[in-house]
Parts: sequence; C-alpha cells; structure tokens
Amino acid sequence: QVQLVESGGGLVQAGGSLRLTCAVSGRSLTYRMAWFRATPETGRRFVAAVTWTGGTGLYDDSVEGRFSISADTTSNKVFLQMDNLEPGDTAVYYCAANRRSGDSFDFWGQGTQVTVSS
Repeated sequence: QVQLVESGGGLVQAGGSLRLTCAVSGRSLTYRMAWFRATPETGRRFVAAVTWTGGTGLYDDSVEGRFSISADTTSNKVFLQMDNLEPGDTAVYYCAANRRSGDSFDFWGQGTQVTVSS
C-alpha cells in the first residue's frame, strides 16, 4: 500500500522560498516520484520528477532554475525546494508516484496549498 502525505505549503511573498515535503509509505512499490500543481484555471500540471535512485531531476520549463526536487531513501521523503517564488506559482501542490518506469502516476497525496503574494 502506497500513501503520500504532503506538508510545507503556506503563504509567502514573491521572491521568497518554501520547501515542500512528501512523506512516502510503501516506497518499495514506487519508482518515480513527482510533484504536480493545480489551479482552477490551468488544471493539474507537471512540475518536477525524480527517481529514488537519484540522478538529474526533470522540470517543467516554468520552474527550471528556481525549483529543485530531491528524494531521500533514508527518510522515505521527497522534497521540492522552491526559490524565487512568483505569484504564478500559486496552486495546490500534489505529490505523486508511479510503480515502474513509463507508467502513469497512480498514487497521489491530498495536496498542500502554496500562495505567493505580490
């Protein structure tokens, strides 16, 4: 059984930073971890992804150079460090996981709200 629990969201001014955390239960059943974000206007969109074996993260162009994703196998947590935040980053952020390389993301957390004020 895989469970994902996000934390770390909040209200921050433009230019500020936040770090989101995804606590993962059942890590052995997952392969790639990702963050998505959703607003009523855009729907759910990909932000970043990484595998538990490490390597370079994948990023949407809109966050490249400002966000950094990492996965810690010791704590079974995935982090999204968000720097130089912009009002356009305001969204509900979701942690997601898939079972194998190439699979769709089948496991989702409940989401955490990030609000960036101008």
